[in-house]
Amino acid sequence: MARSYEGTAAYDRTVNYAREERAALSALLDETGPQAPTLCEGWRTVDLAAHLVLRERRPDAAAGILGGPLAGYTRRVQQGLIQRLPYPRLVDSFRTGPPALSIFHIPGVDDRANVTEFFVHHEDVRRARDDWEPRDISADLTEELWRRLRMAKMLLRKAPVGVELVRDDLSGTPASGRVRITGKARTPVVTVTGHPAELTMWALGRTSAARVRFDGAEAAVRALSASRWRL
Repeated sequence: MARSYEGTAAYDRTVNYAREERAALSALLDETGPQAPTLCEGWRTVDLAAHLVLRERRPDAAAGILGGPLAGYTRRVQQGLIQRLPYPRLVDSFRTGPPALSIFHIPGVDDRANVTEFFVHHEDVRRARDDWEPRDISADLTEELWRRLRMAKMLLRKAPVGVELVRDDLSGTPASGRVRITGKARTPVVTVTGHPAELTMWALGRTSAARVRFDGAEAAVRALSASRWRL
């Protein structure tokens, strides 16, 4: 079971999807131990735990997470965390949240910056298992994930074809008022259809572990399926 956040005054008492995903991911990391596989290429759960801690507690190294000239330094800092801290301590450091001087400690930043991050990494661990099934998530979190898929334009900017994301979980009008997001305006176009959770995983590069459907010209679908990206 996930541990309580009682006593962590850094968090407000309103609904916080990032906090809920943090608790759930922490509990799963406890359950799996340090050597479980993940969907992050080359990473076991200990690597993922160190990444999560580095991101919130080592701003000097976080700049290299997405690559670039600081990527090597980021990798060294991450390995240093693994070597210095026992796995349970890494998980507890993530569970307790960002320290007082972290940007993620600023009220509201945690939820704005971490909902998708924690959701996807939670699924990175869950879906690395052979017998995984989509988990039930609340309607509110579903809407939050869908709203945040507006960033798909950045994620899919290098896609070889146009991309339309379409949710398939509602028969009526969603709270967001939209059932379609243009990921990339270009022809030919491929329509990618699925639940907002599955579209989130697909858009963030977990393409082989996302349950989505492709519609479009065969050559366009093939080109999109062969492309690779990750965030």
